Amino acid sequence: MTMRLATAADVPLVVALKAAAYQPYTDAFGYPPIPVTEDYGPRVERGEVWLRQVDDAVAGLAVVERHSDHAMLFSIAVSPDFQRTGQGLAILNWLEARAREWSVPELRLYTNARMERNIALYLAFGFHETGRRPNPYRPGWTIVDMAKTIDAG
Repeated sequence: MTMRLATAADVPLVVALKAAAYQPYTDAFGYPPIPVTEDYGPRVERGEVWLRQVDDAVAGLAVVERHSDHAMLFSIAVSPDFQRTGQGLAILNWLEARAREWSVPELRLYTNARMERNIALYLAFGFHETGRRPNPYRPGWTIVDMAKTIDAG
């Protein structure tokens, strides 16, 4: 199992994986979450999209923005074929190790308040809630901001 940067040729795969992974939320919300509607071409060009390979399959992905004082996990997705096999946790562990390599002291993310399972996973992984705010793109939706301090290692 490895993580590799996505290439331009991977963009259709990224789009399909995001749609499939977030389908339960799309069904529940009546509208796809923002990570499903994102244009991933520019993110791939900037080196922000990482794919989790398991043998010949892409099991999941992470979209990570590197900043001078933190790494922002824009989104994480696990293919339905690999859900509940520890891939999400493996991606989070990889991200934490990557943040140490980058010497950033904090991981940050935000998620929809209705994604309670995801919030529970992030809390169990050591993130803490830093605030809640209205989603400026989806009236009536609430964003939960979270962060995790990264030890120098």
